[in-house]
Amino acid sequence: MDRSRIDPSWKIERIEFARLTGERARIAGANARIGVHGKNCAVDIARVTIDGEAGYGVSFLSEDRAKGLIGRTVSELFDENGLLLEPYRLLLEYPLLDFLGKRWNQPVYELAARDGRATGEPQTVPCYDTSLYFDDLHLDNEKDAVALMQEEARQGFVKGHRNFKIKVGRGNRYMPVWEGTKRDIAIVWGVQEVAGPEGKIMIDANNGYNLNLTKDVLAALSDVNLYWIEEMFHEDEALYSDLRAWLNERSSKVLIADGEGLASPYLVDWAIRGNVDVLQYDIIHPGFTHWLELGAKLDSHGLFSAPHCYGNAYGIYASGHLAAAIKGFQFVEYDEIAIAGMDVSAYEVKDGLFYVPNKAGFGIDFDAELFASRVKQGGWSV
Repeated sequence: MDRSRIDPSWKIERIEFARLTGERARIAGANARIGVHGKNCAVDIARVTIDGEAGYGVSFLSEDRAKGLIGRTVSELFDENGLLLEPYRLLLEYPLLDFLGKRWNQPVYELAARDGRATGEPQTVPCYDTSLYFDDLHLDNEKDAVALMQEEARQGFVKGHRNFKIKVGRGNRYMPVWEGTKRDIAIVWGVQEVAGPEGKIMIDANNGYNLNLTKDVLAALSDVNLYWIEEMFHEDEALYSDLRAWLNERSSKVLIADGEGLASPYLVDWAIRGNVDVLQYDIIHPGFTHWLELGAKLDSHGLFSAPHCYGNAYGIYASGHLAAAIKGFQFVEYDEIAIAGMDVSAYEVKDGLFYVPNKAGFGIDFDAELFASRVKQGGWSV
């Protein structure tokens, strides 16, 4: 972003904070580690008013910290390269970027783009349905379990999805190891039938497999259009090196993805050394600006970026804007959530693509009155 465009007179006048609530389209079941995720969701939003105009965005800002930001100029929060300074990133980056986009009447993807994008050019990004959890555990019969998960995949297909990520690892906690693994394999085959030959499939074990089990599953899925495997076991360079050699021996194009949660701090180094292909740090924490820096580094090494985004409705849409800045950006992780007072109707999923609107800021319209009522009902304002 061009820092010189920021008017030096712009100051932070007011910050308001509220939690907005909503629901997923469908109850999310368990994964290999954690029980049922449920249907209810929430997102913490800050509204920052600068020069009479408001920007909205996810924030980890506390009321006490906010008091110290009132009166600060916007320009002093950014470095000479137009990147938000580290101390303010988790606090203000999303509402500030939304404000700047609105003030300059540009979508954030144009502010972030590094490819010489022309103003007004539309933004489309591949996406995948991330909603296929362990919703079948109550079923004893494998055939019935496959049918249920196929029906959930069809629901996503009707909504425009063509690519699907499937949770695996039922044998890690909920079923006997091989019985659960057999069901994992059968469900992946079933979802591939729904996705069709062009649909990309990802599987995510949430560290519920080990190296040898991973190899057995990959062998059983050798004819599936498997794009990546994610968190198959806890990050370990020796095991990833072994898995990479095993994949290479079979001329497999399946990618190795990792980086969610408490990921190893050495993961990027392992990727640079050729043992991991796709990095998945979260879009909300460490956030957008961190990803601008990390994405550039990964691009320089020919690596791929796919920010994790599950359970945070704002992050889904922010990911679509980030894609403009990263050459190796792979997918928007799409978790369908409706948040009261947060209108995202300008966005669309169609034929496996996420259509980002050419609207100012992040292209999300917030109900100002509802937000103000939530500020009064448990939020704060300074």
